[in-house]
Amino acid sequence: MLIFHPKIMTSPNSDSLYTLTRLAPTPSGYLHLGNIYSFLLTFKIADHYKARILLRIDDMDRERVKQEYIQDIFDTLDFMELPYDLGPKNPKDFENMYSQKNRLPLYLDALETLKKSGNLFACNCSRTKILEMNPTGEYTGYCRNRKLAFNRKNMSWRFRVDAQEPISFKDIELGVKTERLPGILADFIVRRKDGLPAYQLTSLIDDLYFGVDLIIRGEDLLGSTLAQVYLSKHLPQNKFEGTGFFHHKLLKRDDGLKLSKSAGDTSVQFLRKSGKKKEDIFEMIGKWMGLEIPIRNLQDFLLLV
Repeated sequence: MLIFHPKIMTSPNSDSLYTLTRLAPTPSGYLHLGNIYSFLLTFKIADHYKARILLRIDDMDRERVKQEYIQDIFDTLDFMELPYDLGPKNPKDFENMYSQKNRLPLYLDALETLKKSGNLFACNCSRTKILEMNPTGEYTGYCRNRKLAFNRKNMSWRFRVDAQEPISFKDIELGVKTERLPGILADFIVRRKDGLPAYQLTSLIDDLYFGVDLIIRGEDLLGSTLAQVYLSKHLPQNKFEGTGFFHHKLLKRDDGLKLSKSAGDTSVQFLRKSGKKKEDIFEMIGKWMGLEIPIRNLQDFLLLV
């Protein structure tokens, strides 16, 4: 059971602190109840600040992306009656105007800037080699000083991280928080071996490009927040400093594991085909949250949570 009591930071001008947040699903599987829960919290917090909501679909990893999963995002948002303010209205609009491939020049410019400033190094370590060097899977910095050529085949580009440097960000519940990057993100990858920019870079550049200043994500992505804040400090005209973050608890299955796209029976698509209505799914999420009063739509959620 998960109970959510928001303690959103307020001030005399709290309703104008933030102007734009986003829904940022990855089309690598069907949206599940955990995604919907995160979306609903985004709507709740956006409503508090009177912020607009952008739909941003992270599709850079084309090997995992399927057209049916992109379609599912629009179908699910429509089925759950979750209206966003900005972004693509359908798969065709997304592909033509909003796909990350359209912003590839922005990512490449950022990579070139980071490379010229000496913040990157090339690395040819495989996952197997990394595990051999460190069973935890944390990168040891093996290629940091090898001075490998960036333009060689099968080279990933890593960002030099000072593991001891504290990273501060604005938590909308708790104020400024300061933490260190987790070991698993040591010298994190910003360009993959296939030449495409990696998630930490694309997510940051997209938020800067669209002007997102409020980010709601699961607590499992706290490391990504730290990586992106750290990365932003090494790019010109850092506009990420004023961004507010909220990291919510995760919905979990009865066995304690978090809901995931691999668990198909919690996907909205599966529930919809099984005869469940929008109201049923809202009630399921409400029960998971420990709410005593049933919720049946977005309006109920905004009023009761």
